[in-house]
Amino acid sequence: MQGFIVNLNRVKDEDLIVTIISRENLDTLYRFYGARHGVINLGFKIDYEKDSSSKATIHRLKDVIHIGYRWLGDYKHLRLWQDFCALFYKHLKDADTIDAFYFDLLENASQNWNKQNPKRVAIESYIKLLEHEGRLHTEFECFLCSDYIAEDDISLLRAFLPTHKECTHTFSIKKGAITELYKNKTTLFLNDEEIDRLWYLLLEGL
Repeated sequence: MQGFIVNLNRVKDEDLIVTIISRENLDTLYRFYGARHGVINLGFKIDYEKDSSSKATIHRLKDVIHIGYRWLGDYKHLRLWQDFCALFYKHLKDADTIDAFYFDLLENASQNWNKQNPKRVAIESYIKLLEHEGRLHTEFECFLCSDYIAEDDISLLRAFLPTHKECTHTFSIKKGAITELYKNKTTLFLNDEEIDRLWYLLLEGL
């Protein structure tokens, strides 16, 4: 099966506890350290097998093949990708089950990561996630005062919750650009400064 590594924890003798988003579920597996093992890292897409033959409470990760992307050699792209993938572990680690949406979202993002500013890819992907989970607030009611936001400028909090600019006194974005983002999943109408602002909000957590 295939999946994306969203968390790595080192344990004794450089063994690893690896958490992987696959199409079927969220796997947490044990990987023994050894010279014959290829290097794996956060954000890598891998083909792998689960060894469930042992009596241990956690299955062993085996037969790992790294599925690479051209942009992995670009440190800036890789760093942003790892930051993005790490968010999924924090978001999903307590879930009993997950559906294929999360794997497909990462798969699509990985294929487009070097075709435009990767922060834009991440933000557009996040909007799809919020919509999938029923958390996309398109009605533009202020999260803090509950009144409708009639102004052209809108501020956002974590999880892209909308607020009046006057309620939070934070960086604001034109409501029309946010409407396009929410409706058409495009960052085309957002400038780079606005993209950076949304990226930092995204890093606060999915």
